[in-house]
Amino acid sequence: MSDSIACWILALSLLAAPGWAQQAERPNGILLIAKEDLRDPNFSRTVVLVTQASDGGTVGVILNRPIGRTHASGAPIFFGGPVMQEVIVALFRSERTPAAPAFHVLKGVYLSMHPGNVDPLLEGADAARYRLYMGFSGWAPGQLESEMKSDGWYVLPASEALLFRANTAGMWEELVEKARGSRTDSRIIPQLAMSK
Repeated sequence: MSDSIACWILALSLLAAPGWAQQAERPNGILLIAKEDLRDPNFSRTVVLVTQASDGGTVGVILNRPIGRTHASGAPIFFGGPVMQEVIVALFRSERTPAAPAFHVLKGVYLSMHPGNVDPLLEGADAARYRLYMGFSGWAPGQLESEMKSDGWYVLPASEALLFRANTAGMWEELVEKARGSRTDSRIIPQLAMSK
């Protein structure tokens, strides 16, 4: 299966898997921090929030690439990744499990491109509850594990404060420094799916 087909399957999964939103509130999100020598221009100097689906596919958004535009709601828009860049993806806080399909990321934090989740956010007045992305990043089952073996990423735990930080300037440098000072473990990627 080609990478582009695999990414389309992941995109459809964002819309079609209602069970993912009902998973337990265990953390299902980590940060990938591009190492200094990562050459892929899509991910050079990026911090990527990733979450895994039950099929082992990995989906995420780039946290530190604002595109310099805002949505009509006033919320800034970020470049989420190279897949389906015409689609709005929302990372949002919710006290309740969303009714429409969404990836659970952290307690009370979800990722979705489903209009049933995105549209109410855009109509509401509280833009601090969400972050908007154009497109997303996606890896087929096993693909990210392969990239981890080639040593292109640091891995750190995600936190709500970091995910919704207003100013992302300097985020990559800060987290590279933090990752160098801590012992990162590439085994966290497959463990993410098993922790559900």
